[in-house]
Amino acid sequence: MTARRPCPPAPGPLEDYAKLFDPLFHSLAQRRSFRTYLAGLLAPRDRPKTLTALAGAEPLVQAQTAPVQQLQFFLSESVWDADVVTARTLQLLGEEPLTASDPDGVLVVDDTGDRKDGCATEHVARQYLGSVGKIDNGIVAVTTLWANEQPYYPLHVMPYTSESRLPEGKKDPAFHSKPQLALALIERALAAGMAFKAIVADCFYGDHRELVATLRRRRLPFVLSHRGSVGRGWAPEDMAHSFKEALEEVRPRDWRQVTRHFRDGHTERWWAIELSFLSYGSNKPVRAICATTDRRTLPELSTWYLTTNLPLEAASLEEVVRLYGLRHWVEQGYKQMKDELGWADFMVRNDQAMRRHWQLVCCAFAFCWWQEARQAHQHAPVNSPVRKKSQTVRLPMRCRWPRLLRSVRAWLTPLNWLMHCWLFSAKPPPTEFTTLARY
Repeated sequence: MTARRPCPPAPGPLEDYAKLFDPLFHSLAQRRSFRTYLAGLLAPRDRPKTLTALAGAEPLVQAQTAPVQQLQFFLSESVWDADVVTARTLQLLGEEPLTASDPDGVLVVDDTGDRKDGCATEHVARQYLGSVGKIDNGIVAVTTLWANEQPYYPLHVMPYTSESRLPEGKKDPAFHSKPQLALALIERALAAGMAFKAIVADCFYGDHRELVATLRRRRLPFVLSHRGSVGRGWAPEDMAHSFKEALEEVRPRDWRQVTRHFRDGHTERWWAIELSFLSYGSNKPVRAICATTDRRTLPELSTWYLTTNLPLEAASLEEVVRLYGLRHWVEQGYKQMKDELGWADFMVRNDQAMRRHWQLVCCAFAFCWWQEARQAHQHAPVNSPVRKKSQTVRLPMRCRWPRLLRSVRAWLTPLNWLMHCWLFSAKPPPTEFTTLARY
C-alpha cells in the first residue's frame, strides 16, 4: 500500500486535533481542506465566513482561485462522511473526564432559524425564525446539545423542510415535523452513548402531545416547558384545566423556596410548587411544577411551567429547577458560538453541503473544549481526579467558552495570518516559520 503523503500542518495545537481525524479522509486534498476549514471557522469574525473568508482570499477578486475552489469542492462534491466526523468529535470529548457526558447533565433539544434570501437553497422557506423572532424567509435546523454546569457542546443537527417546499405538503412522505426530527436526534444521542439526567426543551416541544407520549412510552426522563394557559386534557368544569388555573387554588404557604446557582457564582431566590390538576401530580407518573422569581405576580419572563416524569425521590423541586435552568445557562453562549463560528454564513445550496458546514462548525466548537480539557489533564497532578476516567469529575472549569475562543484566537490569528502570506505564493514558507507553526 502506498504511504500517505504528509499534509501541511494546521496552525499550532489545532494540528494535534486535526490529526485525529485524518483516518476519516481518503486524500491529501481532503485533509488539507479540513484543516483550512477549521482554522477559518475559529479565526476572528472580521467578515461573514464564506468560503473566500475561510480560505483567506479577497472577496470577488480571488473567488475563483484554487484555494477557494478546493474548499467548495470539499464541502459540496468530495466523498467523505460528515456523520463519521461528528461521531469522532463526540468520541474525543468523551475520552476527556472534564468534557465527557455524565448523569447529572441534560440533553437540550432546540431549533434555530436564520435568514436566507431566495428559494433556490434547499430547506429555505417563509417560516418562523427564532433568531429574528418573526416569520421570515430563512432556514431552520433542529439541534441537540449536551450541557452541565461545566462544559456544553452540540451533538447532532438536522434541517427542517417546510411543507410549502413539498408537493403534497404535510401529507408528503418526506415531511417531518420538528418534534419528529427531535425524536430522531434523541435516538442518535442515545446511540452515541451520551449520559444525561433529563431531556430538556421549551414549550414548543413540551406542548406537543405526540413527542411527550413517545418520551413516556420509551421511559426517557424529561423536563419540558409549557405555556401556562394551555390545557392538556379533559376534566370536570369545576376543576383546573391549566397551570394558571391550578395556581389560583394554591395557598401562599404551599410555595417552597429554592436557590438557583449561576455560572458566575451568584445565587437567586426562587419559588417553586408542585401542582395537581388533570393527570399531573406528585403521586402520578408526570409531575407539574411552577417555578418563579415572584410567587405573587408571576412575571412572564421569569416564570416556568414545567412537567417531568422524574420521581420525587430522584428530583426535588430544586433539582428540577436546576435541570431546566441549564437550558437557560447555555442558550446565550450557544447563540454567540454559532454567530462567531459562522453557523449561518454558508453560501451553498444543496442539503449535503449545508449539513457538512454545520457539523464542521460543531467540530470547531468542540476543539475549544477539547484543548482546555487536554491542557488541564496534562498539568494535573498524577493523583488528581482529572486523570481518573472511572469517576465523574466535578471540577470548576478555569474559563468559559467565550474565553476559550479568545485564548485560541490569541495564537491562531498571528499563525494563520503568516500562513496566508504564502497561501497564494509559488514559494514555500521559510523553514523557521514551518517549525513555529507546529508549536
